[in-house]
Amino acid sequence: MISMETLLEQANEASVAKAAQLLRQGEIVAIPTETVYGIAASAFDGAAVKKIFAAKGRPQDNPLIVHIDRMKMLEGLVGQVPESAKKLAEAFWPGPLTIIMPRGEKVADEVCAGLDTVAVRMPSHPVARAVIAASGLPLAAPSANLSGSPSPTCARYVWNDMNGRLPLILDGGDCQVGVESTVITVAGEEPVLLRPGFITKEQMEQVLGRPVVLSGAILAKLKEGETARSPGMKYKHYAPKAEVTIVKGDLAAFAAYVEARKTPDTFCLCFTGESGVLPTPCVEYGARESGAEQAHCLFTALRQLDEQGAKQVFARCPADSGVSLAVYNRLLRAAAFRVVEV
Repeated sequence: MISMETLLEQANEASVAKAAQLLRQGEIVAIPTETVYGIAASAFDGAAVKKIFAAKGRPQDNPLIVHIDRMKMLEGLVGQVPESAKKLAEAFWPGPLTIIMPRGEKVADEVCAGLDTVAVRMPSHPVARAVIAASGLPLAAPSANLSGSPSPTCARYVWNDMNGRLPLILDGGDCQVGVESTVITVAGEEPVLLRPGFITKEQMEQVLGRPVVLSGAILAKLKEGETARSPGMKYKHYAPKAEVTIVKGDLAAFAAYVEARKTPDTFCLCFTGESGVLPTPCVEYGARESGAEQAHCLFTALRQLDEQGAKQVFARCPADSGVSLAVYNRLLRAAAFRVVEV
């Protein structure tokens, strides 16, 4: 752990300038994006990037995403910009889409985890964009949480995880999207979705005019020895302290399943309006029909379960399409792939 005093400051012109100065000096800073809060460092500075891994307690075999604020920043970051990447960037940047491309010569090895590719996105959050512009640097920035725990969607959660591990947290309010960006690779023969997010497979297929392959690692564990080509592909991720089990089935069957297995520390993670008919304390995480609402609420709900002392959690299962696919993907990893059907 890095020992230092952490400042939590409201994002404004002065604090953005302070963040930019720290980044230019090789330090790390927590910043808001539209997806989740991230810990940023210069993508050109391997020593600074190592500080991110130390602060998070994150294995260095997990690649990071580089954040830019203009297309010109791709120079030196990527070896080439494939035509499909240009189409996706024109349609979805700035926004919650990460595109994996062949890496360039200037990006630090630590960012790419030994891969010959680099993941890049252009955030839409005004604070993230202001920090990038003020620093003049492309910023490597994974989520600002301790490795494995739920990603933070507000500055308070960053403070809970990171106080004393970095010098500055910029508070830019609650994150709008609530789950990390969609990750697609265009570095191979065909586009492959590696991590689902707010930008959906269907939306990207419409822009590209061709099918997008769904990585098997979205709904299943990485195979033994398989390399993580994107953040968020590890076995257990986004997890609260409680043991989470996803339960597939209608509400009545779910309630009966929980009733038969509840303990004094059992909670349910359920959809909006369902808590009144379930036999344990509940945390709701959005309407059953709204993937966007579930995405916005999920990580906050997982942290609330910890705050309320849950030890065992049974979770209602979201859909596996559209934005809900991103929610299901995160829940699968939070549950370490414990899924039952009733």
